[in-house]
Amino acid sequence: MEKPRRAVVVTGFGPFGEHAVNASWIAVQELEKLGLRDDVDLHVYEVPVEYQTVQRLIPALWKKHSPQLVVHVGVSGSQCCVEGGPECIDSIIDMDTVCKRVSALGLDVTVTISKDAGRYLCDFTYYTSLYQSRGRSAFVHVPPLGKPYTAEQLGRALQAIIEEMLDVLEHSEDKINCQHEH
Repeated sequence: MEKPRRAVVVTGFGPFGEHAVNASWIAVQELEKLGLRDDVDLHVYEVPVEYQTVQRLIPALWKKHSPQLVVHVGVSGSQCCVEGGPECIDSIIDMDTVCKRVSALGLDVTVTISKDAGRYLCDFTYYTSLYQSRGRSAFVHVPPLGKPYTAEQLGRALQAIIEEMLDVLEHSEDKINCQHEH
């Protein structure tokens, strides 16, 4: 049986503040060149850094593509942020597993887990998406270009991260489906 095609939406953010070029969108464009697995339709979008647009755009993307997964990529200016309050929604993707697997691939990029998408618009976007998707969403921060990675390195890392996320998602779905059948 042929596998059904799955839609994956990946967004990067537009320029803001001192980021005249937003590394997140550059990385997403590199990912678009590389593509994902054969059974995946990849749709990429540049999200303007404005709350109203995000509020409108994110639900619209979910509605348009019914994606299996949405990944938002943002640029991380700060090293770390204050731990968030208790009102949170978790992604259903096991990030520990994704992180371990991507690290094991030996790409020349370090991958770590964050508990916080960074307050500000990143958080707002991720929360909106998690809410729309009942958890089928993820957020990835990339450093500014050249600090220390090139656009190509970031694109490759994103490709690896998203493919592992899809894998982890599919396995958790299999488990859920099996439980329903008994």
